[in-house]
Amino acid sequence: MKPLSFLSKLTIFGFLLASIPVLFIGAYAYVTTTNEIHKNVNAGKMQLLMQINSNVEQKLTTVNHTLNQVVHSTVMKTALAQPLAPADFVIYDNLRSEIRYMQTFETRLSDVVLMNQRHNWLVKNSGLYALEQYPYVNELSRLAEDKNGSGWMLTPAEWFYSEEAAGTAGCAYNISLVKKLPATGSDQFGLALANIPACSLLELLVQDAGDDSGMMILDEQYRILLHSDQALIGKPASEAGIYPSSLDGAEGHFTAMIGKANYSISYYRSGLNDWIYLSATSVASMTKQADSIGSYALYICLVLLALSLLFAWAGSRRMYSPIRRLLLQLGERGGQLNKPQANEFQAIADRVSHLFQSQTALESELRQHVPQVRAFFLIRACHGSIKPHEINDKLEQFGYGEQLDQWKSMATVALQIDYSEDSRYSREDQELLLFAVHNMLEELIPEHLRLHPVIMDQMIVVVIGSDIQENEDFGNMTYELTERMQGKIDSFLGVEVSIGISLPFDSLSLLAASYREACEALKQRIKLGGGIIIPYANINAGKPYLSPGYPLHIESELIDAIRLADKEKAKELVRAFMQAVFAAELAPHEYQIPLARLLNNLLIVMQESGISLSQIHPHGVSLLEELLEIRTAAEIEDWFWTMAVYPLVRIFKDRQAEQYHNLSEQIIDLIQRCYDTDLTLEECAQRLHYNANYLSSVFRKETGHSFSEYLTMYRFQMARKWLETSEIPIKDIAAKLCYTNPQNFIRSFRKQEGVTPGQYREKRRTG
Repeated sequence: MKPLSFLSKLTIFGFLLASIPVLFIGAYAYVTTTNEIHKNVNAGKMQLLMQINSNVEQKLTTVNHTLNQVVHSTVMKTALAQPLAPADFVIYDNLRSEIRYMQTFETRLSDVVLMNQRHNWLVKNSGLYALEQYPYVNELSRLAEDKNGSGWMLTPAEWFYSEEAAGTAGCAYNISLVKKLPATGSDQFGLALANIPACSLLELLVQDAGDDSGMMILDEQYRILLHSDQALIGKPASEAGIYPSSLDGAEGHFTAMIGKANYSISYYRSGLNDWIYLSATSVASMTKQADSIGSYALYICLVLLALSLLFAWAGSRRMYSPIRRLLLQLGERGGQLNKPQANEFQAIADRVSHLFQSQTALESELRQHVPQVRAFFLIRACHGSIKPHEINDKLEQFGYGEQLDQWKSMATVALQIDYSEDSRYSREDQELLLFAVHNMLEELIPEHLRLHPVIMDQMIVVVIGSDIQENEDFGNMTYELTERMQGKIDSFLGVEVSIGISLPFDSLSLLAASYREACEALKQRIKLGGGIIIPYANINAGKPYLSPGYPLHIESELIDAIRLADKEKAKELVRAFMQAVFAAELAPHEYQIPLARLLNNLLIVMQESGISLSQIHPHGVSLLEELLEIRTAAEIEDWFWTMAVYPLVRIFKDRQAEQYHNLSEQIIDLIQRCYDTDLTLEECAQRLHYNANYLSSVFRKETGHSFSEYLTMYRFQMARKWLETSEIPIKDIAAKLCYTNPQNFIRSFRKQEGVTPGQYREKRRTG
């Protein structure tokens, strides 16, 4: 892809700079207009809700006033004091007159119900009833007995229409004003209900608010009193997507997801009866007008953006003209501008910097190779491949001249990584860890105290020097420095390292000898373990090495444990063998003799048992070579267990399990063929050429039963079969199963089955 020219970039920048304020103003205008429309719509809805609340409360107040007149009237007091019968026509007619007086178009009452529990009567539009015979007497009685059962509430319409035509009510619910009778006094045994059909109040809402399906009214318990969907009346507000947690305060606005659309909800709480009036308006319909304004603003923004692009292009060309003239001149002198990857300024920079590029490249290449050459030289010097008189000259060329002039004492330090079971690293991570430790040493040891560290023979070797002349002081300084190195490496990498320190020397001609001393000190890990610092001066402390005996008895017990597949004992004996070997005071290389001997004897056991090397070590690497590369006693013990002992234990365990299974199968086969003879375990052992005690142990491990138990079980199995399928006499069955006395067989059978053989045969045949 061809890169953009500077003219194009300048034009784009000018266009973007001009378009940002245009887009910001357009977006701000759209957002502000939308918010203002929402605010005005919400304010209008709130005014509408307050108007509806006023109209509804006016109706409710009128109903309450007229019902109060009825319940306090003399006629009501007279009627409540006596039973009503057909003969009491005058009192009944007066009550009906009072009820009809209440049911006007203004109150919208559909029915007024008067109930007297004490005298067992109920009066409503359709006539006089015996209360105990009314279908919904229990519901009305519970309403009368409710201590809080006064005031406006939602009641099912079927309570008041069932006797004429059940289920024919126009609305499923009524909004009822409930008052206890008599109105005065504590002994209240009656009830007056003024019922307004929910549908009639819904019509009132439609008249006031227009055909708005988003109007609803909730009672103080957040149940739906009025809703355009009559199926929701009487249900919790959450059924309509409104949750009580959003209805805090006397009035307010919030948004809610109803169905799959977002709605703006306005609500107003009545001070008369704590009802909540809500209006739900689709946010999409509210923003419809704002969208038209947004479209108009978008068109204006597009025009302004087009003008901005035109002015940016014109201004950019004018600013670009000097650069264009310079490029034309450069293009006449060389072909730099024809390169697709070069822009205008790169072409100019290429011309100016062309003379310096070759020199910079050579210097950079030389700096890259200097560390490699220096490391290679130090490795050869440690191996003794450099002539002594050449070492100082070469080191001066590498920039160490000032250090060599100041140093009075030097020492070689060799560092090697230790691996253990608890370490999170393995030997596969060695290259990465050596690189990390090498970089840490460069930071931990000041440059004036060292030569460059080098990685060689899986170790990191560094020459340390100082102007301290006394060997003891220099040795202390070197030891403290290595301790700090060891701690920092463990802290940052979580890796244990061992460090060997050579004797102090004052001439670099002794560098190769000091390297060998550091390596020899490091070999002491095989006995002392990992994570140690070993100065060569402390090796053996002047004591002669002893030549201990080989722990032959432990090796013999270990081989026996392997053959018996005893994992725990084998692991314990490996640890005991290593402790016995490393308890002796030997030179590091002398420990290889007993370890190689143990490995050789384990290989002999493996070969004599017909086990191939690939079964325990499929990688094809020499086991002896792997063993000699391990540096610490803990690693050697772990290697012997994981690479040699445990694989052999596992193979012998598999063989043992297979042998046990085959022997058990042969014994079971003998039992099934010879159960009708005086078969014994000793006879089975003689036939199979095994020890009887060994066979008994194997058979119990495989079957969970002793030989005699299994033989008895099989004989009884055959007895049950003969009793069920044949007419063989019981005494003959006893004889077949080697019982000398039939009574002994009968007693044994009854003890086993709970019944005698004869009862068992009879039971099986009748069953």
